[in-house]
Amino acid sequence: MTDPQSIERARAGFLDELGRAVSDADLRAVRDKYLGRKSGLITALLRAVATAPSDERPRLGRLANELKQDIEATLAKRREALESAGPQVEPVDVSLPGREPAIGRRHPLTMMRERIESIFLRMGYEVVEGPELEDDYHNFEALNMPPDHPARDMQDTLYLAQPIVSSGHPVTLLRTHTSGMQIRYMEAHPPPVRIIAPGRVYRRDNLDLTHTPMFTQVEGLVVGEDVTLADLKGTLAAFARELFGPQTAVRFRPSFFPYTEPSAELDITCTNCGGSGCPVCKRSGWLEVLGSGMVHPAVLEAVGYDSERYTGFAFGVGVERMAMLKYGVDDIRLFYESDLRFLEQFPL
Repeated sequence: MTDPQSIERARAGFLDELGRAVSDADLRAVRDKYLGRKSGLITALLRAVATAPSDERPRLGRLANELKQDIEATLAKRREALESAGPQVEPVDVSLPGREPAIGRRHPLTMMRERIESIFLRMGYEVVEGPELEDDYHNFEALNMPPDHPARDMQDTLYLAQPIVSSGHPVTLLRTHTSGMQIRYMEAHPPPVRIIAPGRVYRRDNLDLTHTPMFTQVEGLVVGEDVTLADLKGTLAAFARELFGPQTAVRFRPSFFPYTEPSAELDITCTNCGGSGCPVCKRSGWLEVLGSGMVHPAVLEAVGYDSERYTGFAFGVGVERMAMLKYGVDDIRLFYESDLRFLEQFPL
């Protein structure tokens, strides 16, 4: 039941608790206690007015409402005073043990790209990078893929809505491979050439377990006198054993790429079963890892190299593919979902 004494007791209790409030959090606690919509003391007083005798209700209602207005005004003034005094510093218990800070780490794809680059740097290769927006000439035509070549259909190219004119060639697409850097480098440098070109590439692929519309490729190119298929096989075998371990066996299978002839796919012994056969390798004991081949004479001639004097080989490595095999990841999407539970499993 509400009476003038209970209203004054509520006022006295509010002033006492307000006097002990020293922070914004304390003020919020006092406000919730007295003005909370469901369980506030003033709310309860206003509801109890309805149970008072009819001749006392007007006076009790006026007193309860005046108290509510006084509390609201007093809280507002106190909050302004706290804000003008500057930020409140929470006390620090120096006896507590320190908090160990979270340590950041490199992304597994970054680690794999750096690992691939380090292997080829030790072999004497130069690392070069180029534009992700590319023109048709460097992405296709100079790589022995004229406009009507059926191999263009294999690339699933993403084209720009409006071409951009750059260096005399209209930029029309997102590069589908870093192979265009072969042409750009050879246009500016005479033989011999020994480079790798890492970078992001784009294709019109659906996102699933093994495909993504953006991925990272490392393209390799060697051009010089007397460069043979044996050099290609020895280089890629050494690379595979350095990356996956000295026990790794390799094999080459005939394939087709318009800018290499002959062309070959490189397989390694399954990283899951060691070659004995399992579901990962479809019971074959082998896993495909990259494409390669001897540089087509038409590509050398497109950059002004004498194809009678110079030969070369090229290869393309998918960084995501290598990371999946190296780390035993069965879903490429995990690399791009920023899930700390996944990323924290990799070494610092």
